Amino acid sequence: MVGVDAGGVSVDLRLGGVGWVDEFVLALAARGATDGWVGRQRAWVRGLLAFAGVPVWGVRPVDVDGWLAAARARGTGPQTRGEMAQAVHRFYVFVQIRHARDVEAVTGQAVVQPVDEFNRPRRLARVGARIPPSLREVELLFTAWRLSLPGVRGRGFLAAARDYVAASLWRRLGLRINETVHLRVGDWYPQVGSCGMLHVRCGKGARGSGPRQRLVPAIDGVDRLLGWWLSQVRGQFGDDLVDGRAVLLPSRCRTAEGGGLRPACAVTLRQGLARAVGCWLPAWSGRLTPHPLRHFCASHLYGQGMDLEAIGALLGHTWISTTARYVHVPAERIEWHWRQANARLTGRLLPPVSVAGPAGVHDAGRGR
Repeated sequence: MVGVDAGGVSVDLRLGGVGWVDEFVLALAARGATDGWVGRQRAWVRGLLAFAGVPVWGVRPVDVDGWLAAARARGTGPQTRGEMAQAVHRFYVFVQIRHARDVEAVTGQAVVQPVDEFNRPRRLARVGARIPPSLREVELLFTAWRLSLPGVRGRGFLAAARDYVAASLWRRLGLRINETVHLRVGDWYPQVGSCGMLHVRCGKGARGSGPRQRLVPAIDGVDRLLGWWLSQVRGQFGDDLVDGRAVLLPSRCRTAEGGGLRPACAVTLRQGLARAVGCWLPAWSGRLTPHPLRHFCASHLYGQGMDLEAIGALLGHTWISTTARYVHVPAERIEWHWRQANARLTGRLLPPVSVAGPAGVHDAGRGR
């Protein structure tokens, strides 16, 4: 029950509404959001209120502008800034529904949504277009990377091979980097289906709803890739692989209990890709990260004829509309379809044109 003071005004209202932040995150938790996601929502909303220095109902769009600009000056990326703005927008929808009447009754002020049409991110997935490299560029990168592996000596070979396998999973199956980090040896089922299945246990849940598992067919040569990795390379790390609980892509560090190896972290795998890009695809240095390879996977499979529903299932998308944003159709394909459409239209509107064949060849039906 909400406390009230001697004047009948709620304590939260008297304190500027800061207690509503805890109500907000409690509601998110009740909806089933994960603790980490809820914690970020709380931190961002509190950060805005501290920046503005006014009660909840006193925050205006200019305060959000300044707060996001300060985040950008600190080096916060565009996607994170988009998430920050969405958290604030979500919080003020909550306040308008649950507390706007009390605020107006006591203060005479309306609760204004400070994330407006000018500073609101369109969609997180659209914050910065992730246009992937072409098929030729990707083939050039991964061919050079693969051919370089035998020349790497000692422990460097194990790390280089591991980073190559991780990037190949992003390129061929569209796995997210955190899904890749959490894979275990026992998640690979080579006998299931026509090419084996990879059990992705820590798939991303929508709106912080927690891990969403899926089975991913090892298409596009991933079955051969994992066969090579597990039969010839993974055992050289020196840990026990018998029970299947060992991580698929390990680091050289053991767990605190002295047991198995820790997984290679996301930063390590990103750095491995960045080094390879710097060596063999320098035009993309600083731009080609794991997520654009996920976009490349979707675009490439679509170009090969796979439909959006199947691509979405592979990538772990709930909505086909999300998958559609991952598919980047090259200009050549658009031009080809345009020519095909014009040819069909011409065939409908104009009579067929008699085309003379090579000399000496006559119409079999002529003269009958």
